[in-house]
Amino acid sequence: MVQAVLKSSLWIALLVSVLTLGAVFVAQYGFDLQPCVLCVYQRWPYAAVIAICLLAVLLKNQIAQIWFKLLAAIAFATTAGIAAFHVGVEQKWWKGTSSCSADSIPVKSLAELKAQIMAAPITKCDEIAWEMFGISMAGYNFLLAVVMVVFMLLSLRQER
Repeated sequence: MVQAVLKSSLWIALLVSVLTLGAVFVAQYGFDLQPCVLCVYQRWPYAAVIAICLLAVLLKNQIAQIWFKLLAAIAFATTAGIAAFHVGVEQKWWKGTSSCSADSIPVKSLAELKAQIMAAPITKCDEIAWEMFGISMAGYNFLLAVVMVVFMLLSLRQER
């Protein structure tokens, strides 16, 4: 059973990525939970995993499968890293990037003020839009991504 699951790791990674992106788009458009810039950055590795897995399915080369699994693990590790950083920003352990806040910078004219307001992010990275059991969406993303990194690495180990 475990061997069969590990052999299907690219399909599982594809399914997890599609479901994850589906869930965040439902949260955004169905429940009006607007993403901050870090939330958006966390989505891109899932899109990369989808592309990687689809390419792997098309090529069906056993040696290439190993590289695709490694690339998927790296993409999941990337979103885990972004999510961990985001959780730190939410918990005020550290400051976010400059694009995370709507902090004001001294301006000299009304035009500069308008430009600053228009460029400010709609949702701040340090404000938790939704949480369950004290864990934010970024926290759940971190947990899911770490599980997927371990899963993909185990599937690589099974290849040997």
